[in-house]
Amino acid sequence: MDLLWNCAEQPAALLVLAHGAGAPMDSDFMNAMAEALADRGISVVRFEFPYMARRRQEQRKFPPNRAPQLLAHFRDVLAALPDDNLPIWIGGKSMGGRMASLLAAETDCPPIHGVVALGYPFHPPGKPEKTRTEHLPHLAVPMLICQGERDPFGKPQEVTNYGLPQAISLHWLPHGDHDFRPLKRSGLEQTDLIGDAAVRAALFIREIRAAQ
Repeated sequence: MDLLWNCAEQPAALLVLAHGAGAPMDSDFMNAMAEALADRGISVVRFEFPYMARRRQEQRKFPPNRAPQLLAHFRDVLAALPDDNLPIWIGGKSMGGRMASLLAAETDCPPIHGVVALGYPFHPPGKPEKTRTEHLPHLAVPMLICQGERDPFGKPQEVTNYGLPQAISLHWLPHGDHDFRPLKRSGLEQTDLIGDAAVRAALFIREIRAAQ
């Protein structure tokens, strides 16, 4: 099992970060996010789901595995982690964040302290009625969602009507899309929003750790 590590100095936690449906664990977004989190005291370990590892090996595209396979692999990654006494968090980009939340909502979820989702796919683009939120009330741990204000998978005016449980905190990234790219006229860069999300995630993790 190939794992990609970004180790923080004196880390407050370890975040197991899953990629999205279309890009690998070492995409530009994932690299920048992992580095930003490590710079803020959160160690990050990345992995690839089986279909993405096969893409890398065979150099051709395959669709994502079905959710049970993705969740089983997520569990395998958690079981393979070294025991370094750090609080374990799980999360991911888009589909990876959704899988993390599904795992955290299972009754036999491995021991974790919380979830961080980066661009949560609340619904398919253009279909806000087809929500992917039915499992969220069953979360047994806190969850942070960092979401671009222009994300076609869930914008503020849509998400406010979903009645999300109190265990979930939402952090909106100004002018950001699904990949945290802002409008040019905003004067912001993608790195600004990635940094914003990393700061909020690190603070959230520390706040939860202090309360536990």
